[in-house]
Amino acid sequence: MELSELQQIRKYLHAHPELSGKEFSTQEYLKDLLSTLNFFKLIKVGGTGLAVFFKGTEPGPKLMFRTEIDALPIQEKNSFDHRSKTKGVSHKCGHDGHCSILIGLSDYLSSAQNFKGEICLLFQPAEETGKGAELVLNDEKFEFEPDFVFALHNLPGFEKGKIISRTGSFTASVQSLILRFEGSTSHASEPEKGVNPGLCIAETISFSSSLNFQEVHSDDFALVTLVHSVLGEKAYGVSAGYGELHFTLRSWSNVKTEELTAKIISKAMDLCNFYGLKLNFEILEKFEATINSQEAFDFVKKAADNLGLTFEEIETPFRFGEDFGLFTNKFQGAMFGLGAGISTPALHAEDYDYPDEITPVGLNMFKEIVTITQS
Repeated sequence: MELSELQQIRKYLHAHPELSGKEFSTQEYLKDLLSTLNFFKLIKVGGTGLAVFFKGTEPGPKLMFRTEIDALPIQEKNSFDHRSKTKGVSHKCGHDGHCSILIGLSDYLSSAQNFKGEICLLFQPAEETGKGAELVLNDEKFEFEPDFVFALHNLPGFEKGKIISRTGSFTASVQSLILRFEGSTSHASEPEKGVNPGLCIAETISFSSSLNFQEVHSDDFALVTLVHSVLGEKAYGVSAGYGELHFTLRSWSNVKTEELTAKIISKAMDLCNFYGLKLNFEILEKFEATINSQEAFDFVKKAADNLGLTFEEIETPFRFGEDFGLFTNKFQGAMFGLGAGISTPALHAEDYDYPDEITPVGLNMFKEIVTITQS
């Protein structure tokens, strides 16, 4: 495919975004594109995802390359022709661009001669909610056991075309926590006749804040962010009887994040017992840390060097969550960043748009990784 064709595909995807777990039209659109190629097998996986397999002429390594296909619940503030046609939904993380890169790799493998082994290209749903990788791995149709898994993510703030990676944790371990405090209402003039969770909530917030250790160069890095809270109703004659706290927790390791979560739940339980409240909690949107193995990282580094690209080995992981971590915790693998431009709007910004100029860089990186692993 020509770059112009991949740009058209990317812009179509941008104009027709779908939320996590609802990528039905996206799945069919990609299936129609892939069905014209010469592949070994094409299956639907994870509900709304796709996996296409290419088989070499000789035995060799099993590789998997993954892209995400879901969009975000963000109203776009751009006016170009390919802006989102769906109110309140848009591609603000570049999954449309990542997807066009993997379509390009599909086209390349369809006509490649004499490569070894087997290659799976995974068009994964529901990355933004942290559910997609798990849905794929739990799908009985997905029986592929790769030797190495690879993925990329565009990164605004880095010069266009720069390759960014590191060994060990590349992205943070992230999960969200909801605490629900149940007391009982009373007349606001007689708060002693009810159980108001206000003080308990305040002390829980204070405790959670004390767990923060924002030294990013330390293995003990921990960040607890209060993202939402609820207390009672706007009824000024009523003392509140119910409240909620919503946190997102992140660290450089899955173990550390679990420890943070356990500490907050334990403290909240102790406080609820003291104040006479009932506590319920829910853990959701869990992203395991993406761990780059040394060997997979070396493939990425060598590919960048072979292509004459600028490579930066960063000192600390990125703080965002990525459910590709579920794959790297099961298989050897690596994720790398692809610079999207110093002045490009940030990921998840209302005016963000993936820069098509970096598509050939990402595509060439994946093609070079395929070549390197053949030897």
